[in-house]
Amino acid sequence: MTAKIIDGKRIAQGLRAELAKEVALLKEKRHHVGLDVILVGSDPASEIYVRNKVHACRDVGITSNVHHLPADTTQNDLLALIQRLNYDAMVDGILVQLPLPPHINEVEVIAAISPRKDVDGFHETNIGRLMIGDMIFAPCTPFGIMKLLQVCGIEVKGAHAVVVGAGNVGKPISIMLMQAGATVTVCHQHTRDLAEHTRRGDILVVAVGKPRMISAAMVKPGAVVIDVGINRLAEGGICGDVDFEPVREVAGWITPVPGGVGPMTIAMLLENTVISARSLAAEAAE
Repeated sequence: MTAKIIDGKRIAQGLRAELAKEVALLKEKRHHVGLDVILVGSDPASEIYVRNKVHACRDVGITSNVHHLPADTTQNDLLALIQRLNYDAMVDGILVQLPLPPHINEVEVIAAISPRKDVDGFHETNIGRLMIGDMIFAPCTPFGIMKLLQVCGIEVKGAHAVVVGAGNVGKPISIMLMQAGATVTVCHQHTRDLAEHTRRGDILVVAVGKPRMISAAMVKPGAVVIDVGINRLAEGGICGDVDFEPVREVAGWITPVPGGVGPMTIAMLLENTVISARSLAAEAAE
């Protein structure tokens, strides 16, 4: 058995084409669609992520503004900028690129963003609404995973989903899978006999940040394997949390790294921004 490749890049391109049409329609109705990104400091990886998001916005017609602040920016100054953007009618979405410098409290910063403009989906209000099944914005990476499963026609209802990792991806994706009708097992650093759990998963989602930690022996034959990991290797290049080539010979479906979940994360950021713009335009028209 050789797994089918879940081509996140191709699926994301299709979604972006549809979003471009919707952005054009919103603009025809005289509603500007804008995403403001805040980058504090000069972390190279963060700068690349922000650049990719700006390019993606441009592709679909979303206006993006980057507020690049020095690393020694005070928390009060950052909060003041967020407050200004909260009340700016030209801003539909606000994204603070993480991580922030150590002297800034990330929890307080995310809490300062208006839940109506929190297109990254991490505000406590949006996480709470996700928990009760009444979400406005879902966190982008879990949202993208669910979209991949949907587009590929993979049945979630009744499946046993195993999520490895209980962080900012693992927690929300476990909730979303459960709400979609899956029976969900969540594994983390304290889980004993990890392979015993992963081998039971019809759907296996891995988000831990450890290169190639999931071997072929840990995967149920025919399983859907979603690899969220992006790990930079000492010898150059990147790999996922899944040992791709051996696992591909066991799984039924698998996401590559790169080109799997990553492009979907940015696509869902754009979709959340359009959702926000649509909502704010409807309010303005009332």
